[in-house]
Amino acid sequence: MPLHDAPDDIIALADARADARRARDWARADELLATIAAAGWKVVDSGTMYDLVRAAAPDVAEGGVVRFGSSATVPSRLAETPVGVASVVLVATDWPDDLARTHRALVEHSPDGTHVIVVANAPSEAQAGALDRLDATDPGAPGVATEVVWTSSRLGWAAALNVGIRRAAVPVVVLLDTSVEPAGDLVSTLSAALDDQTVAVTGPFGLVSGDLRQFDAAPDGVADVDAIEGYAMAFRRADYAARGPLDEHFAFYRNLDIWWSLVLRDQDEDAADGAPPRRAVRVPVAAVSRHPHRGWASVPDDERDRLSKKNFYRVLKRFATRRDLLVAPSRD
Repeated sequence: MPLHDAPDDIIALADARADARRARDWARADELLATIAAAGWKVVDSGTMYDLVRAAAPDVAEGGVVRFGSSATVPSRLAETPVGVASVVLVATDWPDDLARTHRALVEHSPDGTHVIVVANAPSEAQAGALDRLDATDPGAPGVATEVVWTSSRLGWAAALNVGIRRAAVPVVVLLDTSVEPAGDLVSTLSAALDDQTVAVTGPFGLVSGDLRQFDAAPDGVADVDAIEGYAMAFRRADYAARGPLDEHFAFYRNLDIWWSLVLRDQDEDAADGAPPRRAVRVPVAAVSRHPHRGWASVPDDERDRLSKKNFYRVLKRFATRRDLLVAPSRD
């Protein structure tokens, strides 16, 4: 049975509840269910089997600020008329210097009409203090606007990105990791690439594969790639509204970028027979620095390998047979 990322003690409680249900000890089963729920998990029964899913934390209002317990409760702008150039989504957790570096670079180099959305994902005390000093601005105003959206508990990576994307007010969404420091106008470059309607996703770092099992960094000079790395990737807000949200089973960041690139590139069901896949295009951006990626370096080797493999299985579950999406499939 798929238990996602439930810890061993929660799985043990769920197994004990399943045993109590089989013994028709309903009082004991209800007691165990309450214990599981109090720990932040929900049991989804299916006959004699069950699944465990994370239960959403409640929204919390404090001092005029709402901290959201899930992406679904964040007020969405996706149906509003878009204004501006691009919404850039940053996720803030535990490293205030990283966020400050990337945010400062965006404010310095991005065009008027850029809307920066910082997802304060249950941040550390130091990170929260730094975020309190960022001023929220109307995303339709001149200059670079910054909006901070707070969560009441630490969400998984895809869920945190969904929080930010739901607040996107403009036609293009850019997901930018705080390990990336633009030294030039990255926003305009990525937005311009999406003027080509054949392009579904773009960014400065591309991946290629011959078999959908192994993905590698694209060689220098290659523009059309199979996926865009999530360090910096841009797509249309309208495509997210039609094809999203991001699958929140991707609690860890690895391989979500491959999955989402392929989702974006896949043709609509009503596309003409034989229509080629939409494109992932790597754009040359020389003025971008990459710093240590905290989401990778802060996780023990064994754990990040386990989480990465689990995420890649999700990619394969949907796309393992879709070699038509590859730019240059192997002949094997």
